[in-house]
Amino acid sequence: MTTPEPSGGIPRTRVWSMFDRIAPRYDALNIILSCGVDRIWRRAVVRKIPTASSQIVADIASGTGDQLFTLCRLPQVTHVIGIDMSSGMLELGEKKRRARNPQATARFARGDALRLPLRDQSVTATTISFGIRNVEDVVAGLREMHRVLKPGGRSIILEFSLPRRPLRGLYLFYLRHILPRIGALLSGDGSAYRYLNQTVETFPYGDAFCDLMREAGFDTVTATRLSLGIATIYCGDKRDTA
Repeated sequence: MTTPEPSGGIPRTRVWSMFDRIAPRYDALNIILSCGVDRIWRRAVVRKIPTASSQIVADIASGTGDQLFTLCRLPQVTHVIGIDMSSGMLELGEKKRRARNPQATARFARGDALRLPLRDQSVTATTISFGIRNVEDVVAGLREMHRVLKPGGRSIILEFSLPRRPLRGLYLFYLRHILPRIGALLSGDGSAYRYLNQTVETFPYGDAFCDLMREAGFDTVTATRLSLGIATIYCGDKRDTA
């Protein structure tokens, strides 16, 4: 599935350059624009990580590492690699890694979600938080996650979705009119936050996204709605061939 391009001149093949521009303010803006709820959502992601010991996790579209460092706190996680196309985001993530000295071994690497710099069946879990909608070909990206998973491994995807009525009308008003203005004012980059609302509104969610995961080869696909449906966690397992 090739994801439709949003209007406004930012193609998905170059979206990483937008994140380079907003990297210095990215963490603060996430907290402000989500009222801090994004931290609760990221903690919900780590609860989906399998409980078996020696988990090796690839955090895709890792950005500055907020999800990665949450994963590092899990006792069963021994290694996390954060992968992102934005050098600006990765530089900030590396600074945070050195300052935090996480319990699990952690590192960052520049890489494309469509061509992950990982061997076949080399990780036990993958995560991607608010990044799958930026992938040019969603099913191809999901297949890459499936490729790098060991049999029995799990992919966990956190992404924005649309709540049900009557909340949907209020949410869309915020997404279309308030969030872009606040984002532009605080980041100095109006196009970045217009891109955000356009991609959220047009991206498949719920059952439609679960179908894409099944198309990519995942089994036991589930969707967990968060905050009345403003975000959703999708999980899919790779069949254990043993």
